[in-house]
Amino acid sequence: MIRLLFVIPTLVRGGAEKQLTLLACGLPRGEFDVHVAVLTHTGPLEDSLCDAGIAVTVIGKRWKFDPLSYLRLRRFIVALRPDIIHTWLFAANAYGRQAAASAGVRHIIAGERCVDSWKGAWQWAIDRFLARCSERIVTNSTGVKEFYVSRGLPSEKFVVIPNAVEPAVLEPVNRVELLTELRLPPNTRLIGAVGRLWPQKRVKDLIWAADLLKSMRDDAHLIIVGDGPQRSRLERYREQNEISDRVHFLGERSDVPRLMQHFDLLWLGSEYEGQSNAILEAMAAGVPVIATDIAGNRDMVVDGVTGYLVPVGDRFEFARRAHWLLDDEALRRKLGAAGQKRVLRKFTVAHMVERHANLYRELVRG
Repeated sequence: MIRLLFVIPTLVRGGAEKQLTLLACGLPRGEFDVHVAVLTHTGPLEDSLCDAGIAVTVIGKRWKFDPLSYLRLRRFIVALRPDIIHTWLFAANAYGRQAAASAGVRHIIAGERCVDSWKGAWQWAIDRFLARCSERIVTNSTGVKEFYVSRGLPSEKFVVIPNAVEPAVLEPVNRVELLTELRLPPNTRLIGAVGRLWPQKRVKDLIWAADLLKSMRDDAHLIIVGDGPQRSRLERYREQNEISDRVHFLGERSDVPRLMQHFDLLWLGSEYEGQSNAILEAMAAGVPVIATDIAGNRDMVVDGVTGYLVPVGDRFEFARRAHWLLDDEALRRKLGAAGQKRVLRKFTVAHMVERHANLYRELVRG
């Protein structure tokens, strides 16, 4: 049996965290002994891991530079003696790979999940140094690979395994009931935006676009699902623009599929992404997508086939495309059906799990 340890900063409802959970729960139990180490703090996804019988250990990292947490992680690795360590995201990649190398772990895999344009010189120095002890670097899109290779990481170590989404489960709630629950008029057209509220997502652009759309039609409402450090600032921006009647913050929700099945459109305004789970979930639910024309989104959204790609920061184009699509139900259905077909062909959980399992087998069996 292959003993596998995943290391990740948290278990909040983020994109990488969701993919780790799907992978950990999906790997064959008769072949893989799966463990998860959480560097900083746990989160709601721990329940799914525990329900699947996967041991979760919290290391308790408290500061950006925390030598004691590094030592705790190293001691845990020495005691566990995994065959493979697969780290996810920068903090886990840094602490986890160094601890694994010093503990003598034979197979070390890093996970780069996003176009991390925020990284500075010292982060890149750490990435380049630790790439030497990494047997593979797994990423979720060609855009992320190209970004990291352009910064000096070795191309031959990268393996691209796209994100996955579970089949959409349509809950028995009709649209009228949902609109009543949200205190919206029965003729409302719903535009969804799902994700963490922080600068990368450029949610301010979407609020601005909703304001432009309000001048074009009186039935469109933007539903923002998620939380994050920018929430209060974005709510103030909404009030300053006097558009609180059309933009609604729902906060963190555990019933996103229930909401998403009634979205008429999904908006994603990010300036960079690895591969958006929100886009995959929308496509799986048959919802057409309008998203920014960036590397991670191009791997999923086929412009004019499953949705539309628009330039980063182009609020008017978000509004114009939405206005056009909200008036054309037949086109929305066509784009949504094409998106569902694409997800079922390229982005299934079974496919993602098998790609990872084959990688782990290849490394261990030589």
